[in-house]
Parts: sequence; structure tokens; C-alpha cells
Amino acid sequence: MHIISKNEKETQEIGRKVAQKINKGSVISLRGSLGAGKTVFAKGFAKELGIEEAIVSPTFTLVQEYDGKLKMYHLDLYRLSGEDEFESMGGEDFLYSDGVALIEWSEKIEDMLPDDTIYINITINDDLSRDIEIKGLEL
Repeated sequence: MHIISKNEKETQEIGRKVAQKINKGSVISLRGSLGAGKTVFAKGFAKELGIEEAIVSPTFTLVQEYDGKLKMYHLDLYRLSGEDEFESMGGEDFLYSDGVALIEWSEKIEDMLPDDTIYINITINDDLSRDIEIKGLEL
């Protein structure tokens, strides 16, 4: 499924719609270049879960944990070297948790992702709109 988002509000709304359809234990892979809108998507996703805190990209902390209707683990693996480093930080616990894992730059741990991972690919178009491709979930 492909959805075109013309602005941040629409990207957040898509995040909200995805959050309405997920279950405890879901893993969402957020992919896209720097500035594509992964964190914007995460803000809408978190809002739907009732999370009031400001959502920021956890680039330097690697993981931010938020409490809402479901616990949300927001991971940013941009600075990670790969699967070994992810394992050594206990990362597998987030893939099989009692909450929801939203993972930016999940390409770094591709082979570790569960079979039922939901993939969200965000591409910046020439007109600066976003092409948001969703795999593994119907809206």
C-alpha cells in the first residue's frame, strides 16, 4: 500500500492510523533517508497510543521508552554498527516485548527482525511530498 503525504500533519495522521491497527508485541520498521519523516510518523503513532511526552529521535540514546495504552520503545539504530552491537545492548528484548517497538534504521538488524514485522518506508518525492509504503498491515 502506498500513501502520499503532502505535509507533516498528514504523515502524523498516517502514524495514528497505523497505531490503531497494531497489537502488543508489534515491531514496526521505519525506513527512509535522513529528514524523510520517520520521527514525524512516530509522533502521530505515539499520540494515538495516548503518549503525551514530546517524541524526539533517540539518535544519541538509541532507545526512548514511553508509557501509553501500550508501552512504546522508540529505537534509532543510525549510530549502531550492526547486529552484534544490537545484541550486546540487549536489543532483542525490544523485539519481543510487552509493548510496541518502533525502529528507525532497522536495516542494521535486518536478519533479526521478527517475521511479522510491519515495514513503513518513507521516500521524499521531488515536490517534497512523502511516499509512504506500508507492508504487513492493511489500513
